[in-house]
Amino acid sequence: MFKIGIIEKIHEDGIKILDKNPNFEFDIIEDISKENLTQKLPKFDGITLCVAELNTKILEQCKKLKVISRHGVGYDNVDIKYLKKNNIALLITATANAVSVAEHVMYMILSLSKGITQYDKAVRTGNFKKDVNTIQTYELLNKEILIAGFGRIGKNLIKRCLGFEMKVKVYDPFVDNKTIEQMGGKKIENINKGLKTADYLSIHMPLTNETKNLINLEKLKTMKKNAIIINTARGGIINEIDLDTALNNNIIFGAGLDVFGKEPIDMDNPLIKNKKVLLSPHSSTFTQECASRMGVETVQNLIDFFENKIKKNMVVEL
Repeated sequence: MFKIGIIEKIHEDGIKILDKNPNFEFDIIEDISKENLTQKLPKFDGITLCVAELNTKILEQCKKLKVISRHGVGYDNVDIKYLKKNNIALLITATANAVSVAEHVMYMILSLSKGITQYDKAVRTGNFKKDVNTIQTYELLNKEILIAGFGRIGKNLIKRCLGFEMKVKVYDPFVDNKTIEQMGGKKIENINKGLKTADYLSIHMPLTNETKNLINLEKLKTMKKNAIIINTARGGIINEIDLDTALNNNIIFGAGLDVFGKEPIDMDNPLIKNKKVLLSPHSSTFTQECASRMGVETVQNLIDFFENKIKKNMVVEL
């Protein structure tokens, strides 16, 4: 029998699958302090992981550990070098969250373009039509969006953008031109050129040494004054201080952020008070449907791993 540690709660649909399988027993660990994880994790053959950090000191105590099943697709909270050195597999929920995140991007695009928060405030404060014509709003029709990163989320996003009759450019060095064109987009080789003509930028890249601070003040200055940036990928890809400066100086029009360099975001972060930014708490996957899919996929990945049925697209190549 395999012992599984469920680090943080996942959807009950996933728990039910594990509970019904006689080859597995599991414990749910809600206290994700380093001290508690160091104490509890050594007994497990496999674990699920949400946002808790698994560094070398914790992993060194896990002599039985064979696999980590990530509740999501990012894995910057895991010591990858240690996993590779010790032959510990890393799995992701490769298909569960794409729709939810793509819809969240569209919600941010529409909210910022249509001045939703300003209009809502105007009605609630009795300012029904006075001065509302000073609120800038935009149509999406024929606007150009640059999708930076064309994985599962990017491919779901392009469908929604085309539904609004937007023009779509895609920057992703790892995706061929034919794939992008077949989906209705145009591949660009240089992100800097794409930024100059984009009305919208939506980021869907992992956080790496190459992408850290990719969007900085220098690049923001090359963009249109009506440009809107959306980041639902990872904090750190956009330099937050530079973004605040660009917004305050009308270098770009607005931004929607679901992710931040530090989470939870510090309350003294200047973006908290910036009215040109729409914020959400890393919650683009928090729909009921997505939570269920992610819970099920996280658990099924573990089961498939131990039964030698795991699909290749669920395994991270370390």
